[in-house]
Amino acid sequence: MTQLIDGVKVKADILSELKNQVAELPGKPGLAVILVGDNPASKAYIGMKKKACDDLGIQSFEFLLPKTASESELMGVIDACNENPEVNGILLQMPLPKGFDEQKMLDRISPDKDVDGFHPVNVGKLLIGLETFKSCTPYGVAHLMQAHNIETEGKHVVIIGRSNIVGKPMAAILVQNELGANATVTICHSRTKNLTSITKQADIIIAAIGKPHFVTADMVGEGAVVIDVGINRVDDPSDPRGYKLVGDVDFDAVKGKTSAITPVPGGVGPMTIAMLMTNTVSAYQRQQSVVSQHQ
Repeated sequence: MTQLIDGVKVKADILSELKNQVAELPGKPGLAVILVGDNPASKAYIGMKKKACDDLGIQSFEFLLPKTASESELMGVIDACNENPEVNGILLQMPLPKGFDEQKMLDRISPDKDVDGFHPVNVGKLLIGLETFKSCTPYGVAHLMQAHNIETEGKHVVIIGRSNIVGKPMAAILVQNELGANATVTICHSRTKNLTSITKQADIIIAAIGKPHFVTADMVGEGAVVIDVGINRVDDPSDPRGYKLVGDVDFDAVKGKTSAITPVPGGVGPMTIAMLMTNTVSAYQRQQSVVSQHQ
């Protein structure tokens, strides 16, 4: 019987625990969200993040810049957030409009407030196994597997996709010598040869390539665990919205071969916000302990 990996329930459990934690804190954690331009998907994400903050009792600061804003204007907003003691976490919503150097903007965020885990300092700490902010989506995947008792130790995990947002940090998390990790990790990507022969060897496949239904049944070995990070819009005239959301995995075709699989939506997606909130509360606690040490 295939286990359906339920991100909605795990997210609810995490947020419920966080709400209790936040209620006992001496002050309110604060999250600043910066959006440049009017990308509708980004606006929707920001709305979801604001709601999560409100539900938990976290202060939400929103900075909405027009797509005509300059890099120096954006850096000014980031600098102000870095210096504001009420802001514990800073999230710069991606993608930025054309003409912006995304890495340069991410580098501008203080590593102590980088709750997305994208600053090179935090990426480096993650790789060598130091305590740091983990990138929210891969952190969520790791948490989701632990919550469903999916063993990673000694398992062969094949990650399809090498992005700085999912693929690389996912590998860094799973290869560590710690609980919920200790995996043997293979990263595959657009230049990988004989992809199917590699994915068929996997105990766990993590698909994060951004192509709808890319992972087909012939790529999956019997009894594998399949984690689908992809969220893709495909045209669907039968849906009132004119589209439906599908993952990077052909769910219906693959499900029967797996021991466990994430649905899309309702699998990995909800976890990203849960881990962002987790990182924000952690940022507050770390910054408070630094302040108290200097008093």
